[in-house]
Amino acid sequence: MTFLLVLKIIASVATAATGLLALVKPTSVYGFTGLLANGARGISEIRSIFGGLFIALGIAPLFLGPNAYRMLGIAYLAIALVRLFSIFFDKSYDKSNIISLAIEIVLGVILVI
Repeated sequence: MTFLLVLKIIASVATAATGLLALVKPTSVYGFTGLLANGARGISEIRSIFGGLFIALGIAPLFLGPNAYRMLGIAYLAIALVRLFSIFFDKSYDKSNIISLAIEIVLGVILVI
């Protein structure tokens, strides 16, 4: 197993772990997203999107292989691109936003190469 493959596996597992945290403890996402769920509908949205989707995105490459890792990387890079736009357009220079951008770029590049 190559070092790059190990990094891709770690990125996928981290993605799934983020989703699992959002599924099990949806109020925890506020700390790293700034999203606050007011009521059952908001909690449901956090569990389904940040939970279910991130779990699926993280687990799929472990079973589907190279193209799925690449697709997850493209997803991270697309998120990073839109976040970069938002940072400037919305003047959202929060430290957590910059950290998220850096993580998305790093994971995206690792997963695409």
